[in-house]
Amino acid sequence: MYHIHSIAFECEQPIYKIERNGPEALSDEELLALVLRIPQRNGLDVLPKLRSFLRKNPLDKLANFQLETPPGQIVKSELRGNDLTKAQLLNLQAVIEFARRVLNQGQGIEPSITSPADVLNELRHIKDARKEYFVAVYLNARNQVLKTEVISVGSLNSAIIHPREVFAPAVGISAASMILSHNHPSGDVTPSREDLELTKRLVQAAEIMGIEILDHLVVSSERFLSMKEANCF
Repeated sequence: MYHIHSIAFECEQPIYKIERNGPEALSDEELLALVLRIPQRNGLDVLPKLRSFLRKNPLDKLANFQLETPPGQIVKSELRGNDLTKAQLLNLQAVIEFARRVLNQGQGIEPSITSPADVLNELRHIKDARKEYFVAVYLNARNQVLKTEVISVGSLNSAIIHPREVFAPAVGISAASMILSHNHPSGDVTPSREDLELTKRLVQAAEIMGIEILDHLVVSSERFLSMKEANCF
């Protein structure tokens, strides 16, 4: 009898279900258990916990999940009802980013940037971040996105962000232009004095490099500001 029960238990585990029926047959919590590599040795009681976790953190929220890991501090997460370990949270963040890249490639045609609002999709991962991220979006001659790269994390300071860190990726992929962006965790998208000084410095360097800086966006969770449209440079 124990042997029959053991076989039945194994058949209900996500790893066996996905092998037998494919990923479409699994619930969200079963897929999450596999993604996080949560062991099933102690039974399937972990699934109700993950189900509760997903109710508190719906998929649209997880799509923009960012894990803050300040040096020397405890891992911080905005997820509610979070019983996941640091390793599991990092794994979840990696999987979400990987899925984002797969979807972008699957579109076949790289998105073309025609307005500041078009860039926001490339920046959704920094809009809600608690630290300042400085990001460069590199474009080809048709204003299609070639690459999006995080240049710096932390205080935005013209002395910290060196032009070579911004322009080296552009040269490596033969970018024709770029759009700079950083987030303001405070929610106020008004450019600071440091923002203006850094932008001026980078625009001057861009003229020498022959790579145009089309804009510098300041973003928050709810708003964004185009420094170009605001005549900041």
